Amino acid sequence: MSAQDARRAWRAMSALVLAEDRKRAVTEELGLSFARVRALRRLVAGPRTLRELGTLLGADPPYTTVLVDDLEERGLVRRTPHPDDRRRKLVELTGAGRALALRADALLDEPPRGLRELPAADATALWRILEGLGSGPTPD
Repeated sequence: MSAQDARRAWRAMSALVLAEDRKRAVTEELGLSFARVRALRRLVAGPRTLRELGTLLGADPPYTTVLVDDLEERGLVRRTPHPDDRRRKLVELTGAGRALALRADALLDEPPRGLRELPAADATALWRILEGLGSGPTPD
C-alpha cells in the first residue's frame, strides 16, 4: 500500500470512528455532555480519585471537579472516603450511573449501518486487518 493510500484509509477509519453523529446520539439519549459520559465510562472499572479520573479524561483538576460535582448532583456518582488516606475521596458510580455508562457503551458499540451491511467475508477480512494492526487505546 502506498503512503497516500494508507493516509486515505486512515482518514476513512478516523471519520467512521470519530463521527460526531455517534457522540450526539449518545448525548441526546442520555441527556449528558459527552465529557460526562466519558467520566461515567471510566468509572465502570471501579472507583477512582479525582486526580486519577482527571488523568484518564485528560482534564485539569478544576474541570474534573466540575464534572464530578454535576454527576453527583444528578445522582450518578458519589464521593466516598479513601480507605488509605482520609484527606482524599474516591469517586464511584451509583446504580443509576452504572446503568447510564453501560447504556453509553451499548450505543457506542453499535456499528454504523455501512459496517453492518458489509458482506460477511468483507467484515471478517476487515476485522482481521484491524486486529493485525495491533490494539491501541479504545476510542471514546
